[in-house]
Amino acid sequence: MSKILLTGATGLIGNQLIPYLKKNNHQIVFLSRNKSDQAKNIFKWDVSNNFIADDVFEGVEYIIHLAGAGIADKRWTEKRKKEIFDSRVKSAELLFNKVNKNKIQLKAFISASATGYYGTVTNDKIYKEKDTLGNDFLSDVCIKWETAALQFEGIGVRTVRLRFGVVLSEKGGALKKMLLPTKLGFGSALGSGKQFLPWIHIDDLIGIIAKSVSDESMKGVYNAVAPSFTNYNEFAKTLAEVINKPFFMPNVPSFALKLIFGEMSKVILEGSRISCQKLIDAGYNFNFPNLEEALIDLLIPPLKK
Repeated sequence: MSKILLTGATGLIGNQLIPYLKKNNHQIVFLSRNKSDQAKNIFKWDVSNNFIADDVFEGVEYIIHLAGAGIADKRWTEKRKKEIFDSRVKSAELLFNKVNKNKIQLKAFISASATGYYGTVTNDKIYKEKDTLGNDFLSDVCIKWETAALQFEGIGVRTVRLRFGVVLSEKGGALKKMLLPTKLGFGSALGSGKQFLPWIHIDDLIGIIAKSVSDESMKGVYNAVAPSFTNYNEFAKTLAEVINKPFFMPNVPSFALKLIFGEMSKVILEGSRISCQKLIDAGYNFNFPNLEEALIDLLIPPLKK
């Protein structure tokens, strides 16, 4: 059994990661902005004031850093951009400073990142971990996020950075937002529909994070995306087919999305193919490499499968 400090415990991924880790006999402690309850292993932290309760680190062997304000939850005002940046980068820096100052002997630091590292672009390239970063807001956040994580490597801690694609879960996130109009018969692709959507089933992402903890050979950066490449046209059509709904609506035009979402619309309107071959080479076997199978698992009740 290992003791793991988890940030972002109340998020979509954290909520589903916790029972998996507990099932595998790990002890979990949490950081919360709102409350402290040591009986429930919840400890206070406040990134804006550089505060973490020192006793949270007692006996901790691993840190899984998932904290981060939702990229697509709100329009990107300057205030929101700062929240997105600080919740990822400053929080990682705060964790490092506390670990380094208190000489905490970690076995590994596992950090979320995102495929936005490569930039919000659509082209023919298949991006691998060694490819250079983009030159927009999200890529800037990702590189500084990862740079903050790399400080742990500098003090001899095995460090894993996982560049998440769009996480598919029946409990929230992007899939839930896409599902409602499709259920109502108004499902359609966005923009040209030719932009790619790097995605991953929540169960595979949980498995990859868990492997990052247990597999001491894993270090460096990995693209946490499914092996199959899917563009928005294919995604929207497959989603409609899986839940047996019509798919005939025209694509939502790019200009409309730009008016609604502003700068954030680039996340929807652009996207390239991302390779997960490095993860496969590391020995991870995907449970859901195919989009149709992933959506059936998430959206069709077991008795109907």
